[in-house]
Formats: sequence, structure tokens, C-alpha cells
Amino acid sequence: MKKRLHAQSGGLVIALVLSLTAGAAETTNVPMRQGGATTFYIEASVGDLAAQDFMVDTGSGYMTINEITLAELQQHNQAHYQGDLRGVLANGSEILVPLYRVSQLAIGGCLLQNVDAAVFPGKTRQILGLNALRQAGTFTFSFNPPQLQLGNCPQAQLLADAAAVAEPTPVAD
Repeated sequence: MKKRLHAQSGGLVIALVLSLTAGAAETTNVPMRQGGATTFYIEASVGDLAAQDFMVDTGSGYMTINEITLAELQQHNQAHYQGDLRGVLANGSEILVPLYRVSQLAIGGCLLQNVDAAVFPGKTRQILGLNALRQAGTFTFSFNPPQLQLGNCPQAQLLADAAAVAEPTPVAD
């Protein structure tokens, strides 16, 4: 489906074509930074906050944010409590953590909506887990070059189209 938006100002018409092709897979390549022998990080924005580092962890069921990020999101009404979650840590111990739904998560050009995030205490490392990756439909973790490829991100095309607004053109009488 194509949607055309028009804005008229002083005899000029600006047309913005947004491609919203239902079911079409848009691929987004997100560069990763290697943090150690076995850790990789991407930059992502939660809500309307500035981009932050998230460790990509395909062994984590949930995205995690820390209490500092949660406090900032709550100031902007962009995180809502969903309940508590019993988590199992890498060492096998269990922990009870609050689960919040964040309004959006931008990874590269892929904009994910209403993503659940477990909140860990203090300023702990934030994790991009499977629940967020699942919203992107398909993903590929590449080592050479280090990048995360997200598929089925129609929002990526929407953002790219919106950024490519053409110059205003005169309206013929």
C-alpha cells in the first residue's frame, strides 16, 4: 500500500510518498562493536532517549534496561509496569525483576513498538534479548563484518522514506 501525504504552503506542494507494503521484508543492517572475545554491542534508542549501548545476547529471553534508563523513560511516560518476572541468571541463580513495556526501541532504522524490558538494578549493562529481536521477524548475527541484520522491518523503509523528502515543487495553476 502506498500512502501519499501532501502539505501546501504559499503555492508550493510537498508530496511525501511512504511505502507501507504489508508483509514486505525490509532489511536493516546494524553495525556491531566487539567488546571482548565473545561480546558484541549495538547502539539503540529506547523511547526518545539518546542512543545507548546494548549487548546483543541471543541467550537472553528479554531485553534488559537498567534503573537509570527506566527513570528517564518514566519521566517521559514511555515505560509502563507490566508485572514481575522471575529471571534465571547465567550462573543459575534466580532473581525477581520488574517488567516494563517501553514505547519504542529504535535499532538502526528499525523501529520496534511496545517492547517488554526487564529492569535490572543500578547501572547494569543493558541487553538486546530475543523478545526484541523476535519483533524484527528474522535476524542474522554476522561476525565478518560484525553486524546485526534485521528483517521484516517495514518501519525501516518508513523512516528512510520520511528522511528523503523531496524539494518543494511549484503547483501549476
